[in-house]
Amino acid sequence: MQTLTSPIEVTEKTMDKPFLVIDQVSKVYPTKTGDYIVLDGIDLSVKEGEFVCVIGHSGCGKSTLLDMVSGFNTPTSGQVLLNGKAITKPGPDRMVVFQNYCLLPWKTVYENVHLAVSSVFPEKSKAEQDEIVRSNLHMVGLDEAIDKKPGQISGGMKQRVSIARALSIRPEILILDEPFGALDAITKEELQEELLDIWEEHRITVMMITHDIDEALFLCDRLVMMSNGPSAKIGEILDIPFDRPRDRAVVMEDPRYIKLRNQALDFLYNRFAHHED
Repeated sequence: MQTLTSPIEVTEKTMDKPFLVIDQVSKVYPTKTGDYIVLDGIDLSVKEGEFVCVIGHSGCGKSTLLDMVSGFNTPTSGQVLLNGKAITKPGPDRMVVFQNYCLLPWKTVYENVHLAVSSVFPEKSKAEQDEIVRSNLHMVGLDEAIDKKPGQISGGMKQRVSIARALSIRPEILILDEPFGALDAITKEELQEELLDIWEEHRITVMMITHDIDEALFLCDRLVMMSNGPSAKIGEILDIPFDRPRDRAVVMEDPRYIKLRNQALDFLYNRFAHHED
């Protein structure tokens, strides 16, 4: 079976070094009434193999921030660095999984993943490409759905295809934009567990947007909480202390879990309560 590996082996030594650096990043859009500042002076360093969640109210610039990490957007000022190199455009070293799956409906599960593999690894033989596709679909439990089209599978299965497609090209960073937001509670928890299993095995660097405090506390190493927009900033960062691998029941019974959850709730709904105009 093809083994997914990070391009750089994650060791204790590499975990101590900044891998992704967001350096004094601001994003400003000109409007007829003046500049609209989405993000204002964002500073964040992420270590290789770290799992970071970003949370905040709608309009706080979470997606804009991750768009600049993925290369879909560029800072007005400041820079985003990966391994010391500025990110200026999308690339296969950064793969995004969206909430709405982004699968081609006329292609099968296999073909959706193979399209990514053949595009990034054109030099590999058809047999090698096939092995990569099948091993990644096996990793997310989709062996029996390999010949089905997106319209024939559930939302949870579609998201598994998206995750398999993203991981099949061995990115350095996996970017997750509310990947489980459209799923029912049971499927959501199942996929959270599967995501953690995959992360534990391969220790790929993950940046994930979520609106779910419980999801963030269960998954991440650090929780980045954004202040409200416009001119959003990083308001506070919580270090999540739970040992890995994590057991959901054990985590939720830990007194520190309640303390962290209350701290996040206070930040979002007291200190930075969101009021619609």
